[in-house]
Amino acid sequence: MRFNFTFLALICILFSLSAPQQAKAQDPRFSQFYAAPVEMNPAMIGVFEGRFRLVANYRELYSSILGNHPFRTIAASFDMRSRVQQDDYAGFGLSVLRDEAGISQFQRVKANIGGSYMKQLGGSRYASYDQFLVAGAQIGFGQHSLNWQRLWFSEQFVEEGGFVDNTLDSGESFDKQTTGLYLDFNAGLMWYVILDRNFSFYAGGALHHLNTPNVSFMEDSKADLNTRWVGHAGGEIPFTAELSFLPAIAVMGQSTDLSTTAGANFRYNNRDWKEVAIRAGGWVHLSNELENGITMDAIIASAILEMERWNFGLSYDITTSRLASANNSRGAFEVSLIYTHPAKWRTSVKCPKF
Repeated sequence: MRFNFTFLALICILFSLSAPQQAKAQDPRFSQFYAAPVEMNPAMIGVFEGRFRLVANYRELYSSILGNHPFRTIAASFDMRSRVQQDDYAGFGLSVLRDEAGISQFQRVKANIGGSYMKQLGGSRYASYDQFLVAGAQIGFGQHSLNWQRLWFSEQFVEEGGFVDNTLDSGESFDKQTTGLYLDFNAGLMWYVILDRNFSFYAGGALHHLNTPNVSFMEDSKADLNTRWVGHAGGEIPFTAELSFLPAIAVMGQSTDLSTTAGANFRYNNRDWKEVAIRAGGWVHLSNELENGITMDAIIASAILEMERWNFGLSYDITTSRLASANNSRGAFEVSLIYTHPAKWRTSVKCPKF
């Protein structure tokens, strides 16, 4: 009896007090948002110093409470860039994402194809600075699914024994376990300026689900996927030739929910032609889900290893909200992997470090 009510209380806490991206069917997020550029903003397609880029991200949330059924988010993308005029470029990208939440195996999958146009506003290959305005858009398909058989309802709870009898009628009627394929459209803008090798600034914004697709599980019913807006900014500030500071912020809103991740990494490089660099930093995540106002629900520790063409990132979310008493402050674990294939010098473009 005590076990059942404890378990039920934990589930209620998760779905009423957790971060907005995972509860209430909001879009998933990455703590290492700077390592998931195509998911952040379509205008970041092609914004990298190389010929093409491959990105993979993995996030696991609340395994300390949900055991083998945590919230898992997996994403991957490919993008490339080519010259279209003397100083302008076009980018092309593909991205996929799969998100699974909890014991009900609620899943969201999506696949997008996108493009960007990079317009040079100032500078040149031989100038002391480069400045670009980038516009990007994505179109794709998505689908949501849910395993109703893994859920139980109040009609199946036996009060006398304090247990759930799955053989009892749930009293619910479900039309389908998957939504139909829906069309999705995203668009964004970004500006950046490169002042020196380790000195840059950028700012951008994007709108996701511009067409507010219907994601209802019920026939002849409508449940719109709310448009998500994103604002992000950051840069790199050099202290010495070896050490620099990379602050960044990402603010996201969807319906009434607001999410903000802000912080910085320090970067140290060996100044070799086969450059090896390490980054380490700290971040905070704020949301408006836990209280009436904005509160901090996680502190994030991050580390990144750069080895020529590869970037390997690790981060861990330490829960600071009221949920910390249930999960002993154990939040999310996240891994990112980025491969950038070098470009020929004639097609290289100076881009900021994210």
